[in-house]
Amino acid sequence: MADRLERSGTADRLERILAEAVPRGCPAAVALIAVDGEVAASAAAGELVRYADAEGTLADDRPAARRDSVFDLASISKLFTTAALLSLAEEGRLDLDEPVAAWLPGRDRRLTLRRLLTHTAGLPPTRRIDLELPGADPADRLAAMVGTPVTGPVGGPYLYSDVGMVTAGRVAELAGGAPLDELVRDRVTGVLGLRDTGYRPEAAALPRVAATEWKPERTGPGCVRGEVHDETAYALGGVAGHAGVFATAGDVLVFGETLRRGGGAMLRPETVAEMVRDQGAEGAAFRHGLGVRIGDPAIVGPLTGAYGHSGFTGTSLVVDPARRLTVVLLTNAVHPVRGRDGIRALRHAVAAEALRLAAS
Repeated sequence: MADRLERSGTADRLERILAEAVPRGCPAAVALIAVDGEVAASAAAGELVRYADAEGTLADDRPAARRDSVFDLASISKLFTTAALLSLAEEGRLDLDEPVAAWLPGRDRRLTLRRLLTHTAGLPPTRRIDLELPGADPADRLAAMVGTPVTGPVGGPYLYSDVGMVTAGRVAELAGGAPLDELVRDRVTGVLGLRDTGYRPEAAALPRVAATEWKPERTGPGCVRGEVHDETAYALGGVAGHAGVFATAGDVLVFGETLRRGGGAMLRPETVAEMVRDQGAEGAAFRHGLGVRIGDPAIVGPLTGAYGHSGFTGTSLVVDPARRLTVVLLTNAVHPVRGRDGIRALRHAVAAEALRLAAS
């Protein structure tokens, strides 16, 4: 009985943390905390679709968030791209330190996958290819993206670049001989049994998908739902190296736990060790591994030394091997408009609860 009461109290604490943030900070949130590979706390709060427009008009149908709800992961997608690339590297299909010009003729030979994955390639942060080439198809837009000129110092300092991750995703396609979504499915999500994770959710999953932003330039009424929020990824057909993956909190937890435990069937332990090693990128508020951020103050809170990534939509994955923790927070903080306050505080509160659970 005491154990059941303790587990109930743990769930209540996490539920209170989410309830304090919903709907002011985000309309919907799902959080999972695993200690030693076991779920120690889980909670869901809010509504997957709360608003009908940018003015905050309440939607007629407001389904409740649940543990199996599906969220747009935004930049957490970068970790799935990275895992696919590292899988290809294990097979000898590519080398992290060879010039990407081996796959993309004409590119600056100083550009390597290691520099792309650590955001030290000197490429610009973003490029609104949808606005530059409004009538082009995704293939032509992708070709333009990977041809983006270097504009900063190559090798550092750190400059966050979606362009770099799009380029990395294209190299994965060329080396792997398949589109990026297939590579991620075959080398990551399929291997791990992540049935609710992937690009471009199927229509059958739509009732479980959280809405994001009001974007009147897209077809269809209401806020975006079931389509990638990121404008560049949308312009590239919904699949890109920097964004586009949708998932449940449970699937993201499995992915994070796989990394914490050394890669499982997805990657070799030495590959994961290299992925989460400080690669020496300078000029950021955190250390940087391959694709992952280490000690990012925006997401780790008191879990100093933990690694992971955040997403613009309001998502985060934090893995703390030293404390045997994996922490997942999925929200739709950009619904119906971006710029909400409170998501950083929510991430820190969930991380603090994870720390408490690890110490108890």
